[in-house]
This record gives sequence, C-alpha cells and structure tokens, in this order.
Amino acid sequence: MSGASAQSYLTERLTAFQKVVAGCEVTQREGCCLELEQGMALTLEVLEQAREKSASVYVIGNGGSASVASHMVVDLLNVAKIRAFTLHEATVTTCMSNDYGYENAFAHVISSVGRPGDVLIAISSSGRSGNIRNAVDEMRQLGGQSITLSGFSSDNPLRSLGDVNIWLDSDDYGLVEVGHQFLLHNVIDRFATN
Repeated sequence: MSGASAQSYLTERLTAFQKVVAGCEVTQREGCCLELEQGMALTLEVLEQAREKSASVYVIGNGGSASVASHMVVDLLNVAKIRAFTLHEATVTTCMSNDYGYENAFAHVISSVGRPGDVLIAISSSGRSGNIRNAVDEMRQLGGQSITLSGFSSDNPLRSLGDVNIWLDSDDYGLVEVGHQFLLHNVIDRFATN
C-alpha cells in the first residue's frame, strides 16, 4: 500500500470509527433508551456504588474482548481503586469448561465467588456468546448488576440482559472492540477527574 493510499485508508477507518461511536445506543434492562452521556454517567454510578460498598467487579470477554476485559481490570484497580477481576485465567477457564461446559464456565465461577451487590462487565462483540450471556444471568440471580457491551446485530441477545447495555452499530470486529475500549476508558477517565 502506497503512502497516499495508506493515509486514505486510515482516514476512512477514523471516519468509520467516529460514526460507530456517535451511533452508540445505551439501554437499560427494561428497554429504556438513554442518551450516550446518560449511559456513561449511569455506568460510572454503578461502578462508584460498587467501590463504596467494597463490592467486586468481574470483567469477562472472549478473544479480543478478553483483552479489553483485562485492560479494564487494570484501570479499575489502578485508577478507580475498585476490587476488580477477570475470570479468564487459563487454568480456571479450562477447568470450568471441562467440568461444566464452555457455555457455563464464567457463570459457574460467578456462582462460586459472586455476592449480592457485585458487578459484572460482560463484553461480546456479537452479543451472542452463550458463556457471556449465562454469566449475566447468573449475576442477576445472585443479586448483582451487569453492564454489557456488544455490537453487530441490534437484536443480539446480550443487549437486553444487563442493567446497562452499551451497543455499537457495526459488524466490524476491529471497530467494535476499539469502540468498547474507548467507551470504557471514558468511564475510567471520569474516575481520574473526580
């Protein structure tokens, strides 16, 4: 790719990313639509309440979303001073998957360690990953809250399961994953300025 076409491609991708983030939709479990700023403020509020109550925040994802989850845990611990954990450590994931099925791996860990008042941040680009959805269901049964981040189809099943649901209108994995990271960073930046 020549320098000019590389620059053009980069500009095209930046424009696409801006469009995806600008078109972000946030809903609550009841289906109530929120403005993006209201959704970010509500996400911050849920996490601030977890910190005040010394609750734990669990962050999950598969593949690239697991990387986003790991980064979020670092920021929650370092910047927000919140008890935060990922659940995809290799030995735990392979054990739970082997013993309970991959679709139940995260849910089983949550059933073992989760407490009422804990928070789950569930990230799935497609919103169709069974193991992510089952974990959200388990957190609800325990009396905790969930924040979901998804993309792709507007009717993906994850999008209606969380207390706060953040959805990006794109089927491009790169744009959705980077968009999720961008929005989560926005929440963490608010902790840094409080």
